[in-house]
Amino acid sequence: MSIPPKKKECKKGTGKAKDFKGCNEFKYIHRYGLCSSCFGEWLYSSGEGKKLLYGAVNKAQKPRIELEAAIKEHEENKGLPSLLVNVRNVCHTYIKLRDKAKPCISCGNPWNKDFQAGHYYKAETFSTIKFNELNINGQCKQCNLRKDGNFGDYSLNLPRRIGQENFNEITRLADLHKKIDHKWDREELKKIRKEYNIKIKELE
Repeated sequence: MSIPPKKKECKKGTGKAKDFKGCNEFKYIHRYGLCSSCFGEWLYSSGEGKKLLYGAVNKAQKPRIELEAAIKEHEENKGLPSLLVNVRNVCHTYIKLRDKAKPCISCGNPWNKDFQAGHYYKAETFSTIKFNELNINGQCKQCNLRKDGNFGDYSLNLPRRIGQENFNEITRLADLHKKIDHKWDREELKKIRKEYNIKIKELE
C-alpha cells in the first residue's frame, strides 16, 4: 500500500527552477520543488521552463502528458485565490447584514458596527462548509479574534439561533467533510457569489 505524499510549502524552486519563487502555500509538490500550478507558470515564464516545455514535445508520451496537465491546471487556477477572497467577502457581507442588530452568537453582547462573520466550524479545517450560512453568524471581535471563536458559548447558542434541525445538519456536514481538501473551481465559486449577491440585494 503506497503512502500518499505530504503537502509541503511551495516556497522556492529547486534545480532548473531554483530562481523561481513559489506561491508559499502548502500543496503537493509536483516537480522542481513547485506545486503543479507554480510549475506550469515556471514553464511559461522562464527560459529554462520553455526549454523543458518545447523539448518535451518530441519526447515520450508520459512526460508530455504530465506537462500538459500541469499547464492546464495552471490556466484553470489562474486568479482562483483572488476569486476565493472575493466570494468570502460577499458571503461575510451578507452574514453581517442578515445578523444586523442581533447579539453576538457567542457571548450575547449587543450588536455594533464592528461585528464580524464568525465561523462555528473553522473555515481552514472544514473547507467544504466555509461558505455555508448555517455555519457563519454575527460575532463580536472579542470572541472571534481574541477568544478564537469562543467555541464553547457558540455551541450553546447556535441551536437556538438556527434551530435544532439546522444545527444537526451542519454538524452532519462537518463530520462528513472534516479535513477534506476541497478543490474549488471557478464556476462553483461564481455560483456561490451570485447567490449571496442576490441575498444582499434582498436585505438592502
